[in-house]
Amino acid sequence: MRQKFADRMAQVKPSAMGDMMRAASRSDIISFGGGFPDPALFPIEPFQKIYQRVLAENGQLALQYTSGDGLPALRDKLAKRMAGVGIGCGREGLIITQGGQQGMDLVAKLLLNKGDVVVVENPTFLGALMAFDPYEPRYAPVAMDEGGMIMADLERVLKANPGAKIIYTVPEFQNPTGVSLDLERRRRLIELANEHDVLVLEDSPYREIRYDGEPVPPIMSLDTEGRVIHLGSFSKVLSPGLRLGWAVAPEEVIVRLRELKLAADTHCSTINMYVVNRYLEEYDLDAHIARLRSSYRAKKNLMLRVMAETFPPGIGRTDPAGGLFTWLTFPRGGDAAAMLRDRMLPEAKVTYAPGDGFFAVQPEANHCRVNYSCMSDEKIVAGTRAMGHILHDYFA
Repeated sequence: MRQKFADRMAQVKPSAMGDMMRAASRSDIISFGGGFPDPALFPIEPFQKIYQRVLAENGQLALQYTSGDGLPALRDKLAKRMAGVGIGCGREGLIITQGGQQGMDLVAKLLLNKGDVVVVENPTFLGALMAFDPYEPRYAPVAMDEGGMIMADLERVLKANPGAKIIYTVPEFQNPTGVSLDLERRRRLIELANEHDVLVLEDSPYREIRYDGEPVPPIMSLDTEGRVIHLGSFSKVLSPGLRLGWAVAPEEVIVRLRELKLAADTHCSTINMYVVNRYLEEYDLDAHIARLRSSYRAKKNLMLRVMAETFPPGIGRTDPAGGLFTWLTFPRGGDAAAMLRDRMLPEAKVTYAPGDGFFAVQPEANHCRVNYSCMSDEKIVAGTRAMGHILHDYFA
């Protein structure tokens, strides 16, 4: 039978993200490709105890349906954490999602008609493009530097695209580049969003993984007109396997996101919400995050030091103050995807994320995203040195 797929499926193409996930599962590969946290830092022992207690004490409730918004007690705790960074939402202004990824999909489903303009960083998060693409938007990229989106270029893009629907940004330790949007630019972004009547989607899964410098207020805390939607996630601070994140939005938005969430999956895993809620009651999440920061800072410094020692001159790299990634820029003419296919994987047994897939409009082949959080110190050294050997030969 001839398949009668919806027209939007023409926008859904095989993704580099799936390739990265598959490569990361191979035991013979040193994978710098995924956005994986370090599994050695998962709070396995606390979770073992909590799952047992939850099943023993609340098993009938924890294995049952629950509120589509998410477990009320967990939403209360998240609202309190949001208030601590200047976002006053309360339980009713927040829903639990299947990680931050579902939040992006729900927002796109709510807001985007075919041809609507989404303003994105250049480059931007590949997973966001995957979430937006089925709704057939047009993308308007904004140039970046070490301070994040360049506001003069954002102003130019908004003037050139009247009626743009969303400005999408990863303001802290951006995926893929690792750079952060500074405070003055955040303020200017809100001014421009107000002036041009556009919503802001603030994707903030890395915010708490800061290991240098002082925290910068979330964009939503600077919002003056109720036009920011804020996404958070437990994937990077507890475990991606929990598939728990959250969305905070103005009332008229959160009400509709709630209905779309109910239609999509009824609610997130009840038992996982019970477990995370109990973890927040009985353990110190901030102390756990401090351990993550210390470990990831050391891993980043180790990788950048080995890169400095073994990479040929002329290869740029970012030095992020948090998060999970550094971004490499090769000399013009370098093709990161071809190099990965032809040399890195077969010879060095190393993988990274080629940069072309992170550009919404005009791919640039001479970049790649490198993750330093997942591999052991020994594999970071071995894999980075192997990359350096190939790069010397490739650019000779």
